[in-house]
Amino acid sequence: MSKRIEIIGAPTAFGQRKLGVNFGPDALRYVGLIERIEDIGHEVIDKGNVQSPALDMKKYKSEQKGLRNLEEVITFSNNLYKSVNETVEKGHFPLILGGDHSLSIGSIAGISKHYENLGVIWYDAHGDLNTLESSPSGNIHGMPLRALIGEGDEALTNIGGYKNKVKPENVVLIGMRDLDEGEKKYIKEAGILTYTMADIDRLGMGQVISETIEYLKDKTDGIHLSLDVDALDPVETPGTGTIVPGGATYRESHLAMEMLHESKLIVSADLVEVNPLIDEYNKTARLAIGLMGSFFGEKLL
Repeated sequence: MSKRIEIIGAPTAFGQRKLGVNFGPDALRYVGLIERIEDIGHEVIDKGNVQSPALDMKKYKSEQKGLRNLEEVITFSNNLYKSVNETVEKGHFPLILGGDHSLSIGSIAGISKHYENLGVIWYDAHGDLNTLESSPSGNIHGMPLRALIGEGDEALTNIGGYKNKVKPENVVLIGMRDLDEGEKKYIKEAGILTYTMADIDRLGMGQVISETIEYLKDKTDGIHLSLDVDALDPVETPGTGTIVPGGATYRESHLAMEMLHESKLIVSADLVEVNPLIDEYNKTARLAIGLMGSFFGEKLL
């Protein structure tokens, strides 16, 4: 079944400390993302890039107390919220291209208001469940999921004019292998279904995705996929800012995307943390669009 997919570029680097991730949306376009999806049979509308605040290099490079670049993240999140909300109101599938993972604060705000019980699959090496108090760095790209659940700085939790976009019991974490102590404590307290890389090794990706779909399908009215390319092993995705050895393989991730497509439950997606300035000949961007091919129904036969 063909979809009408709206590409929304989210060129933000404010959630972390490595420039280049703001060029991720254009890198993905450059290596053929739109053509890849169109060749499957979908209609693709490229909305271009959401406006980002001006980058003050002196401030960006400085040591900042508290939440780094908070005002810029708030401004960008509100701009992205508006764009994603417009796409969902038109009944189109929003595919948001990052940019660092702090963008999910705005993207999911624009999606969740249209669903009573939005499910979220967080395919990532990291939980992104910190608050300022538990964060070792103050980088907001390590906090978006916690903010979406409704905890943390009020300006972040209230993007879009409402709070509690996602319930903890409607979240599944897949690919975890780098969790801060505060995140581990919160995951246990909140009872968030979590699959670490050890779980994937033991169960296999097929079973992990089957269990995820079974867990979410009856208690949610739509599921959002937030795919961080650092979920994959850095041998395969070198062009990302927070690498952790021992990640998912390209083939495992293809299987995950194929199974999510076949579920017919995914209503929106983020593809984040592609950084062409530290990539190897666009390897990470090319791999990412291969995954999007499977996600949107590309078949070998």
